[in-house]
Amino acid sequence: MAFKISDIDDSQAPLLDHLVELRSRLVRAFLAFGVAFGICFYFADDIFGFLVRPLTAAFPAGEGKLIYTKLYEAFFVEVKIAVFAAFFFSFPVIANQIWAFIAPGLYAKEKKAFLPFLIATPILFTMGAALAYYVVMPTAFHFFLGFQGSAGGLQLEALPGTGDYLSLVMQFILAFGVSFLLPVLLMLLNRAGIVTRTQAVAARRYVIVGIFVVAAIATPPDVISQVLLAVPLLLLFEGTLLLMWFTERRDAKVAEGDPAEAPAE
Repeated sequence: MAFKISDIDDSQAPLLDHLVELRSRLVRAFLAFGVAFGICFYFADDIFGFLVRPLTAAFPAGEGKLIYTKLYEAFFVEVKIAVFAAFFFSFPVIANQIWAFIAPGLYAKEKKAFLPFLIATPILFTMGAALAYYVVMPTAFHFFLGFQGSAGGLQLEALPGTGDYLSLVMQFILAFGVSFLLPVLLMLLNRAGIVTRTQAVAARRYVIVGIFVVAAIATPPDVISQVLLAVPLLLLFEGTLLLMWFTERRDAKVAEGDPAEAPAE
């Protein structure tokens, strides 16, 4: 038996009922975030130890250190780490609450169209964050630490601060994670009928320029990080064009009444 999604609810709940449900969904989302924050704050040292590994590997063995120049800096670094990690771990619950609130107001066709994007969003974000952590950050840190040495008889030594390092790591992860959501944005615009594949192909040259501009703004000011972000985005854009071709072709066959392409009831 094929998986079947029920159509829009027949009931018309009053506005007050919708507000009560919205409140309950928000409470559940905040509770999930609060629990995740408490757990992540308890393990903040371990999480920070994981985030600092690319920098540790970039230093020569047994060398390198992180410092903090304000007495409260180390504490607030742990708070930021807890908030940052708690959002990632609680996102499935938050997304589920959002879906549970809006799904009853959607037709079955709209649910089937929207659900894949809800699933693809965390997957693509994780792919971008993993690329930043395992490839881009080690490469960029080796480049930055290459400036250590001497200048004018003075020793140049990298002494990164904990707060600055965490901000840099968050910038890398968020820049790559959010940028990897480009296919989701394009496919949503395509499914909504706002952007067609023909229009996207015609705008390819502008998209390429825009990608390099975004890469230059979102990443630290070094060419390596910018290129390592721009190239995957270009590949994702071309892959999205191919996906648009398949979906538009399928929709055209369904519109013509091709029984082989019609969705199962």
